[in-house]
Amino acid sequence: MIVETMNLTYPLTKETIDYSAKPQVLAIGQFDGLHLGHVSVIESAVRLAASVNLPAAVMTFHPHPKEVMKKGDYDGYLTPPREKERILRSLGVDYVYIVEFNDAFSRVSPQNFVTGVLVPLQVHTAVVGFDFRYGYRGEGDAGMLRELSDNTLEVSTVPPFLIEGEKVSSSGIRRALAEGNVQLAARWLGRRYAIRGTVMHGEKRGRKIGFPTANLKPDEYFVLPIKGVYAVRANYEGKWLPGVMNVGVKPTFHSDKVAPSLEVHLFDFDGDLYGKTLAVELVEFIREERKFASVDELVAQIGKDADTAKRLLLAAE
Repeated sequence: MIVETMNLTYPLTKETIDYSAKPQVLAIGQFDGLHLGHVSVIESAVRLAASVNLPAAVMTFHPHPKEVMKKGDYDGYLTPPREKERILRSLGVDYVYIVEFNDAFSRVSPQNFVTGVLVPLQVHTAVVGFDFRYGYRGEGDAGMLRELSDNTLEVSTVPPFLIEGEKVSSSGIRRALAEGNVQLAARWLGRRYAIRGTVMHGEKRGRKIGFPTANLKPDEYFVLPIKGVYAVRANYEGKWLPGVMNVGVKPTFHSDKVAPSLEVHLFDFDGDLYGKTLAVELVEFIREERKFASVDELVAQIGKDADTAKRLLLAAE
């Protein structure tokens, strides 16, 4: 299925409206993570669209409002734009709208969002989560969508998605990753958390100590998990390869390095990965990163980590 992606800016131009306007069912939300709660909203829109014989669309926003509004310590995306689009393509939608969220758009009133965006696009039904907010200072809610459109817009509200009585949320997944709880993150996402990147030349220290690693540079602004060692699977050209990954600053060798790196050691792999793309899934957290007294001590621990990772990956199959 070919999914068409359109980047929108506010106010919509006549050309945008002429090209994009069509009766459609539209799921609206930030959808960072595309976790099971988000998927429930989007799948509801897809089902509803099929029942009324209309295309299904998704509207999301970039950058994240919290990043633009400088609210808190914003540390990346669970699903940056290209990753989000990749996942959306598997969910049965026909169109994806990515609205530029900037300072000016943050001041758009709920009324103007409805009459200046949704109505011109000829949205038949808006499908939103139970806690959906929009417009300046989040003053708009789902109940206002129909009213502000002069009753031209149908609205469908999807209830919270609960696992063991707890609401699945992006913030909860971020907390889980910050604690190394990648299994909880996977349960809430409905898939393992993955970071996609390009293999770059690094310090080449791993091969000197018997554990060659791929230095992964994320292609987008991904949320990174807690510093430490993980059992992972890496997708390379459609094939899943088992391995172990260190996320951190390599304190045994560096005392002043701040930006963490991602070093992936793939078991029984002997190819050239430089310049190649890997999608690395976090299967299990093994231990936190720490500084070792000597290189020999580090090498011994890496060997133990590799054995642990192999055992965990075998159990996870």
